Amino acid sequence: MPNDSLSGRPVPRRLRVAGAIAAAVALSVVVAGTISRASQTKEAQQWSDGAAIPTVHLVTVSGSKDGEPLVLPATMQAWVGSRLFARVPGYVRSWQHDIGAHVAAGTALGVIDTPELDQQIVAARAQLAMSAASEKLARSTAARWNDLLADRSVSRQEADEKNGDLATKTAAVDAAKANLGQLMAMKSFAVIRAPFAGVLTARNADIGDLVGPNASNPRPIFAVAQTGRMRIYANVPQSYSAHMQPGLKAVLVVPDYPGRTFTAEIIGNSGAINSQTGNLQVQLAADNADGALKPGGFAQVRFALPARGDVVEVPSSTLIFRGTSPQVATVDAAGRIHMRPLILGRDLGRVVEVLSGLHSGDRIVDNPPDSLAERDVVKVGAPGNA
Repeated sequence: MPNDSLSGRPVPRRLRVAGAIAAAVALSVVVAGTISRASQTKEAQQWSDGAAIPTVHLVTVSGSKDGEPLVLPATMQAWVGSRLFARVPGYVRSWQHDIGAHVAAGTALGVIDTPELDQQIVAARAQLAMSAASEKLARSTAARWNDLLADRSVSRQEADEKNGDLATKTAAVDAAKANLGQLMAMKSFAVIRAPFAGVLTARNADIGDLVGPNASNPRPIFAVAQTGRMRIYANVPQSYSAHMQPGLKAVLVVPDYPGRTFTAEIIGNSGAINSQTGNLQVQLAADNADGALKPGGFAQVRFALPARGDVVEVPSSTLIFRGTSPQVATVDAAGRIHMRPLILGRDLGRVVEVLSGLHSGDRIVDNPPDSLAERDVVKVGAPGNA
């Protein structure tokens, strides 16, 4: 029998049994606690892993709607427009018509005083008179020398010299006439005239203003426009350029006439895509008999184009803008994300046209998280529709 280590007396059997039982109970408690904590840790990890997987909602890509119009901004220009600058230097003496006036072709719009040019004309006339007098003397002299040459009174050389002097003087007269004619032609520009019938749309000079090449900041004195017919210019995305053929009708809307529409027709296009904007410039014509359309104004032009089978529409909320091109996210059967790059068409507000990268019926992630990346694992929530 074991002895008590302190007293040397034997330890009772029942105490030894009780000690063994207590040790077994303590060991069971420790083992049970360890197992419980391990189970709870595993459950917490599983719950954390499950919570870390984002839930996404998918929407279905739809085809482009039939009859969806192509609406583009446009600018309006007069059928014929001209800005009239002062061709000669001087001061504005008077103007006869102000903005808004309807003028006929050749109507005098303003008069310029040209004192410097007037003096040049006086000098040119004097030079012409001197040249004409010299030519007259040279002509009579040459005639006498030719008569003397007939009876051998002068030499052939002397007669030729006189005839050569006459030719020189005649040429000087022609040069003086040409110089005077040029100055007189310049003088005719002192009266500014309308080059065609139209509306005076600008007057930028007043009486006494210095105009012409000598002005510090030359600008047009008048502007005239023919507005009975208007030119409309719009930039069309390349994806629609094949439809922009002469004869295609369009509806024109301007902000100054709400609710009113005008009919326009394509009469030509630039024939080239602008490399910076990717657009084709088209030119339309619109009748404007009542003058409702204003040159330089803004308009919207609407083309009714047939639906394109290769164009689909997606909600704006599905787009991801990263890198060089917009993307959308799709989910495969294993719940992994795959990014698809897109080529976009028109922005229609709530939806955006997609020219390449998707097909009708594809399902894509709506409102994707900013952290969503290629091959991320996600859970798919309730489906939606575009």
